[in-house]
Amino acid sequence: MKQSVLFICAFLLSILLSVSTTSKVYSQNPTAAEVIELIIQKTGVPVMPNTGDIIRGGNPETRVTGIMTTMFPTMDMLREAVAKNCNLIISHEPLYFSSRENTALYANDPVFLEKQKFVNDNNLVVWRFHDYIHSMKPDGIYVGLTDKLGWKEYMTDDAFSKFKIPETTLENLLKDLKQKFPEQAFQVIGNPQMKISNVAFSAGASGSANHVTSLRGDYDVVIAGEASQIETYEYVRDAIAQGKEKAVIFIGHGYSEEAGMNYAATWFRTFINNLPIVFVPSGSSYWTY
Repeated sequence: MKQSVLFICAFLLSILLSVSTTSKVYSQNPTAAEVIELIIQKTGVPVMPNTGDIIRGGNPETRVTGIMTTMFPTMDMLREAVAKNCNLIISHEPLYFSSRENTALYANDPVFLEKQKFVNDNNLVVWRFHDYIHSMKPDGIYVGLTDKLGWKEYMTDDAFSKFKIPETTLENLLKDLKQKFPEQAFQVIGNPQMKISNVAFSAGASGSANHVTSLRGDYDVVIAGEASQIETYEYVRDAIAQGKEKAVIFIGHGYSEEAGMNYAATWFRTFINNLPIVFVPSGSSYWTY
């Protein structure tokens, strides 16, 4: 009898320990700092001492009523968060117009001041989730984009960045991408009729060296976010002029990574159980004419 009681106690303790490692229960709504700490812990990435992933707006001790993920924390996204009663905004890109958010340039700028006032007046907290999500294994941004394109079965690496798709033409690949990103115009270099099979992703602003390395290898086309126009653009133009079958498709920084923040919201729900969590797309930074 005593052994049975001990066994049951041990079994119940194991269940409690298991639950505690998969989710965290708070006696009241957690603070923004507590939510962020939990997210960083769940990424499995060691704490980064030098990162842009810090709170750039609001008080970390604010009690969280809801979480909204998005790509760019624009004024429209801040207003959307208020409307949805989500006072913790987790964005992939910065709140204030530069990668490390050097606000000295905007000290007396009316756009900066109005945005800052809106954050403070509405008790919002804005945290950038960039370095940690990219450091996850696999990279959460690439997982989200792969899911959006429906290309998981074509993966040729574990990083969700290299694919062997059924042979098609560059033109038909663009038609497929247009169905996935109907509001976006692409910048393309390459022969529309060239045959495509091996595709590499290069999300965001990962740099021309990343693009060129893939094109120098076995990849027919790179689907990229953005690059300086004097770099990858001109490299591919010259490659084509030399008779090489290569192409690059720029889909825009935002669209190349935004699906990753949708994935982030889905992933958060697996271990944050007591708060509403929504993804809202911020869309393109510009329109084309």
